[in-house]
Amino acid sequence: MLKSIAAIIFVASSVPALAQMTPEGLWRNVDDKTGEAKAEIRIRDTGGTLSGALEKRLSKDAKPDEVCNECTDDRKGKPILGLEIIRGARKAEGKDVWESGKILDPENGRNYTLRMTPIEGGKKLEVRGSIGPFGRTQTWVRIQ
Repeated sequence: MLKSIAAIIFVASSVPALAQMTPEGLWRNVDDKTGEAKAEIRIRDTGGTLSGALEKRLSKDAKPDEVCNECTDDRKGKPILGLEIIRGARKAEGKDVWESGKILDPENGRNYTLRMTPIEGGKKLEVRGSIGPFGRTQTWVRIQ
């Protein structure tokens, strides 16, 4: 009986740790050049794929009514606040890596191939956007 209770407590306490090794949640990204917090992005599971929307802009020069003029797809002219910037990311088989999706940079309207990897026990997320062999990686910090 005591072993059963201990096993239940162990499993229950390990579930939150496992749940954190996913990109799902609220993240803060930081500008590569200035080191300034730039935005908060909420990533959700939408039927086996992940999508992410810009939930809050933190940059001091961000305009609340700004739209994505540079976008070339269905997001053209849509408000940047609330804009879906992550689409179609799927978990790689046997790895804590999500890829095969796209990430949009609303500042230039470009879509990049996406790869997301939770690190430091899910407290941070490495987000890589690339076109061919060229790209950059940002480290986002989990808020929730």
